[in-house]
Amino acid sequence: MRPLEEQLYPSTPGKFKDKTYYSVNRQFHRCFASTSTMFLWALFLIALTASYLSFQSFMDSGTRYLSSTWGSLHWEKQVRDSAQIHRVNGMSVLVTGAAGFVGTHVSLALKKRGDGVVGLDNFNNYYDPSLKKARKNLLNSQNIFIVEGDINDARMLAKLFDIVAFTHVMHLAAQAGVRYAMENPQSYVHSNIAGLVTLLEACKNANPQPAIVWASSSSVYGLNEKVPFSESDRTDQPASLYAATKKAGEEITHTYNHIYGLSVTGLRFFTVYGPWGRPDMAYFSFTRNILQGKPITIYRGKNRVDLARDFTYIDDIVKGCVGSLDTAGKSTGSGGKKRGPATYRIFNLGNTSPVTVPMMVGMLEKHLKVKAKKHTVDMLGNGDVPFTHANISSARKELGYKPTTDLQTGLRKFVRWYLSYYGYSQEKSVK
Repeated sequence: MRPLEEQLYPSTPGKFKDKTYYSVNRQFHRCFASTSTMFLWALFLIALTASYLSFQSFMDSGTRYLSSTWGSLHWEKQVRDSAQIHRVNGMSVLVTGAAGFVGTHVSLALKKRGDGVVGLDNFNNYYDPSLKKARKNLLNSQNIFIVEGDINDARMLAKLFDIVAFTHVMHLAAQAGVRYAMENPQSYVHSNIAGLVTLLEACKNANPQPAIVWASSSSVYGLNEKVPFSESDRTDQPASLYAATKKAGEEITHTYNHIYGLSVTGLRFFTVYGPWGRPDMAYFSFTRNILQGKPITIYRGKNRVDLARDFTYIDDIVKGCVGSLDTAGKSTGSGGKKRGPATYRIFNLGNTSPVTVPMMVGMLEKHLKVKAKKHTVDMLGNGDVPFTHANISSARKELGYKPTTDLQTGLRKFVRWYLSYYGYSQEKSVK
């Protein structure tokens, strides 16, 4: 034990060793050492947790990259495989709206003859998405891959064009329907204008630039009263927002053709119908309501004149679409720079034989063997026009377009498909 003198007096002259001071000092150092240790342990645990989360994120990213999701290795392989061409002088086509009515049929026709086809669709709920999923399954069964995405997604489009040097784009994605525009006008601007521009930008920047065929509409003729409708007729009096967006699309595509050398063909469809059709179309909803014993509403025009439509069967429309792809000139730009003038065309695709709506209903009654409960009212100011009638002389000359299916035959084929798809037997349909 140290002498009392050493305990009371410091070794350094002039400094006094205080017991209380040393006791407090020792406690302070213990506390500080304990706090430092805890702090270091906390840092260690935080670092360990961060490392674990980073590893998990890396593993999840790796899993996604190898899976079927957007941009993954497997996804890229599916896109490439679907785009493979299996015929001499074939084409590789990006079909937007591929799970839609016309898109499904065009995709199948192209694939059947050996062209490469990659589909794109956002599967929105404008009408029953299950029908779109069923169409997708049909396409998948023919080795056509459908990318689930929106045409407004510039990154995704750039990725697709990076993976595949598409020779053509068949642009069928759009917000359809005349009356729905009164409920949701923004959807038409989003899809038919903004979406179109986003797609055109992707095509403009692609190298090589693809030729573009896209769906305009007979609705652009609007309040035009000259019949039959010809491509040279005025189209500056749209009767609906849908028609206005399609007219805007024609002007926008012309601009991209003029500035960037994109080859563009616009197709004005006239009332397309047939198997796998759209449930919002009159012939489709009439069939459903007739079978369910519900009344159908038939509109009539001024002076109680029956409305008439140039109903065009889907197989004829497909021939026009494929003929447009086959005859489309090449785009002349590269990397967004025009090197020369490129083709710009617009064609009517119709049947040239308008039929009144009451006559169409009579044909459905015959094929369904059920009498319709009809409710006739005057046409509302909802964007519908009283008649449509296509002059197809230009398409006949340039595309070899020649419709061969009359409405009676086409509706019979549609009814056969409808009864089969929705599980009706002929006996069930007539009770």
